[in-house]
Amino acid sequence: MRICLPCVNDAGLGARLSPHFGSAPYFTLVDGETGAVEVEANAHAVHEHGSCNPAGALVGLGVDVVVCRGLGWRALAMLEQQGITVFRTEDWAVAEAVNAFRAHRLPVMSAAHTCHQEP
Repeated sequence: MRICLPCVNDAGLGARLSPHFGSAPYFTLVDGETGAVEVEANAHAVHEHGSCNPAGALVGLGVDVVVCRGLGWRALAMLEQQGITVFRTEDWAVAEAVNAFRAHRLPVMSAAHTCHQEP
């Protein structure tokens, strides 16, 4: 299982999570089995509000799960359509969020928890 965490910097497990998925400059990718860590730049980080393409940003990265602090309802729907489950965290540090995910302490993100609920 490959975990994706949107971050404001490229410090791997020491990175700080971005408050919003779509505008995160980096994705920290953690292999759930081996613990291997990679960092990828988010080529879709700059976009107009509401036009995030999360599925496009993650194409080819083999992501199964996203752990984030926040994202819009459209982004959540697009990720779910791609079979990617999104979990919500209150942590700011990647290592803490990964540990919480592994301990099954994170709730699945729902539309009620997105940054802008569907009208």
